[in-house]
Amino acid sequence: MSAEAADREAATSSRPCTPPQTSWFEFLLEEALLETHLKKPCPDPPPVQLIVQFLEQASKPSVNEQNQVQPPPDNKRNRILKLLALKVAAHLKWDLDVLEKSLSVPVLNMLLNELLCISKVPPGTKHVDVDLSSLPPTTAMAILLYNRWAIRTIVQSSFPVKQVKPGPPQLSVMNQIQQEKELTENILKVLKEQAADSILVLEAALKLNKDLYVHTIRTLDLLAMEPGMVNGETESSTAGLKISTEEMQCQVCYDLGAVYFQQGSTNAFVYENAKEKFFRTKELISKIGSSSLHCTIDEKRLAGYCQACGVLTSSSNSTSQQSTPYCQIHCYMRCGNYQELVKIFLEDNLTLSLPVQFRQSVLRELFQKAQQGNDALDEISFRICTCNTVYDVMQGRAIGIQFNQLFLKPNKEKIDFLLEVCSRSINLEHASESLKRKMAAFLKNVCLSLEDLQLVFMISSHELFITLLKDDERKLLIDQMRKRSPRINLCTKPVTSFYDIPASASVNIGQLEHQLILSVDPWRIRQILIELHGMTSERQFWTISSKWEVPNVYGSVILGIKDNLTRDLVYILMAKGLHCSAIKDFVHAKQLFAACLELVTEFSPKLRQVMLNEMLLLDIYTHEAGAGVSGERPPSDLISRVRGYLEMRVPDIPLRQVVAEECVAFMLNWRENEYLTMQVPLLLVQTNPYVKEPLVLTTILSLFVKLHNVREDIVNDIAAEHISIWPSTIPNLQSVDFEAVAVTVKELVSYALTINSNNHFWLIIQADIYFATNQYSAALHYYLQAGAVCSDFFNKMVSPDVYTDQVIKRMIKCCSLLNCHTQVAILCQFLREIDYKTAFKALQEQNSHDAMDSYYDYIWDVTILEYLTYLHHKRGETDKRQIAIKAIGQTELNASNPEEILQLAAQRRKKRFLQAMAKLYF
Repeated sequence: MSAEAADREAATSSRPCTPPQTSWFEFLLEEALLETHLKKPCPDPPPVQLIVQFLEQASKPSVNEQNQVQPPPDNKRNRILKLLALKVAAHLKWDLDVLEKSLSVPVLNMLLNELLCISKVPPGTKHVDVDLSSLPPTTAMAILLYNRWAIRTIVQSSFPVKQVKPGPPQLSVMNQIQQEKELTENILKVLKEQAADSILVLEAALKLNKDLYVHTIRTLDLLAMEPGMVNGETESSTAGLKISTEEMQCQVCYDLGAVYFQQGSTNAFVYENAKEKFFRTKELISKIGSSSLHCTIDEKRLAGYCQACGVLTSSSNSTSQQSTPYCQIHCYMRCGNYQELVKIFLEDNLTLSLPVQFRQSVLRELFQKAQQGNDALDEISFRICTCNTVYDVMQGRAIGIQFNQLFLKPNKEKIDFLLEVCSRSINLEHASESLKRKMAAFLKNVCLSLEDLQLVFMISSHELFITLLKDDERKLLIDQMRKRSPRINLCTKPVTSFYDIPASASVNIGQLEHQLILSVDPWRIRQILIELHGMTSERQFWTISSKWEVPNVYGSVILGIKDNLTRDLVYILMAKGLHCSAIKDFVHAKQLFAACLELVTEFSPKLRQVMLNEMLLLDIYTHEAGAGVSGERPPSDLISRVRGYLEMRVPDIPLRQVVAEECVAFMLNWRENEYLTMQVPLLLVQTNPYVKEPLVLTTILSLFVKLHNVREDIVNDIAAEHISIWPSTIPNLQSVDFEAVAVTVKELVSYALTINSNNHFWLIIQADIYFATNQYSAALHYYLQAGAVCSDFFNKMVSPDVYTDQVIKRMIKCCSLLNCHTQVAILCQFLREIDYKTAFKALQEQNSHDAMDSYYDYIWDVTILEYLTYLHHKRGETDKRQIAIKAIGQTELNASNPEEILQLAAQRRKKRFLQAMAKLYF
């Protein structure tokens, strides 16, 4: 068998170079124990961790007789340890993807330097000065591996890193972490200084036209022999594991493309180089096949790189730019053609081709440009934000804080554009009822947020608004606005007053009574009663039909009306309406109830509320008998009215038990379970068995959450209502399928949020789930969204019941693990007792990924500001020290101010900081 064949068989075998009945791992570990007298680890570590152990042992400094620390000795033991580390890497086929995931930068740097050394690359040699074609294949491959790792490490260091901090470490551990951090920074500094040389080395490698070879366990053993025993085999072209020219070029092209792409952020012309390399990588993959053993490229990431390069390198006159919206958007952003940009976003509200994350990133870029002094972009930002908001509304997502901020001062032009976006974002002929309801609810909420009646009229008179909302819904909206502000006097479509219709000539009383019994037209009923009361004042016309029945709880109030005509009219209208509802003639029932409501509104708030309750019950019946049969969800305003009834606390209002029962049944049918357990008044829960029952639906969720928390440590507990009713321990944990429990909790919460995306209780639970699974950016998003929805996007104070100390501490940990240390210090102020220790420790960090000193305006605690001043003085950072001093000097932070002034200053800074955080994470 040839040497090459032996190496390839050894590399692809699951038990390379080992005796029978023994795995390569056990063999290598036993060899290390025999040769170096190491203690056997228990349990056995994963293979890649052996590299760490071998190199750590080999690099331990020695101590001489005078107790002086000396460099690690170059003895047989240490040479064996280094060789064993190289053997493990050889077994892993020198796969940089595997090695980089498990080894730190210092360890991998040491490993590759040992590879260079054993491959006979003289120390201190500049790789750029070496002719790769003249070197032995394994030596050339060692140089390529080192330089590929160098530029990959530079690229990786430009990405934010989530650092895991498992609890409070001991001092010795902290020192070790700090030493490794400093060592990594020093290595990165050297790699960046040599980056240009590494790129030249790899570019030169692309010109090689011969196969290369990488060391295997067998070739490493040969190199470790005494020089006299080596017969020159390792110098030949067939020693080691063969890497074809195409495989080598594919790996090098991909790595060069990545570093060129990273450099393109400061030099746009370099994107052309990146594009060339990535597209060459695709060609090579198609040639060698994606299942190559020695060339592993993330093809999804490569596709993303290619698409990004295609966008970033397209010229303004290129026909290729028309291929995708991404190219068009990038071109319009670059040349300042913002009107066409708005046009694309408007069209995409129908086509839905752009991902929401991309739409948000374009808006963030526009905001940044506007904040840098380009005032012309304020209007464009509003237009793009409006397009995104309507897009979010149609997708069932919460409205972002940016829209609310830009809409603080609405005007005619903004309303006009908003209505244009809404109209062009929905095809009424093909839109689902669900989509129509979402749009209608959005327009109603916009109306309720406006104070200028002319702007309200612009919306309420628009064709889209009239089409989406029925007459009664528009009237209800006007009624809501009247409640909100007694001074508002809205002019609606003129309706003839109920008392303005003149009575006709008198006819026979018997004929009139017969017409009164048969008629279901409220206007005709009123006319007949006026004529009857004109003929005689002694009769009680509400008694002429035995079928006119009004519940006793209402009867006593109606019969207490002093005016005879009014009493008869109210009684008959209600009785006929209830009869029509019972026989499912909902159209006439609604007309009769509406007429009765208009009548009693003039003189009796109590009966007005009664009629509103009966109209609510009628609307429930109407939906359940109509659209509800096919499973279509009820309109959001109907759900709101049902909630309003369940929360009603108006005293002395006659209530029918059936209304409460139907309201609760309605909420159960449409899975509004969390509302029934969280927000229903305690009195109603105590007295109404139909409300007590739903407490079991949320209770089920609390059981799953409790099961989840039993296994997890307290740091990752998920909060839930009613969790305290379950035992604190479970005797037979082995019988619980915790994976199924976790999946169930996630599915329950996800489903709940699809029904009500603005429920802060559910948002907090979703955030806790992301926190427990180490998805800290997503956790922050939901913690902030929970605060936003219950505080009018932080314009009001977030309730301490929402932002508890536990929630704030988790937000602090999220920011810390995302390396946003200034945000950590600011959030420490939100705790009931300010955590100075954590704040000071965070401010000591110099590698922060947040805006640092630009956040100082959000700090209201003078002690923290004074510490910042000291810290910057100690570091010699004069400019930052002046910013901190300026923040301390604000008069509203003066310690001698009244407590009310200090609290107001804190609240203002909390609001601004949370809104700034929302911009980052929404």
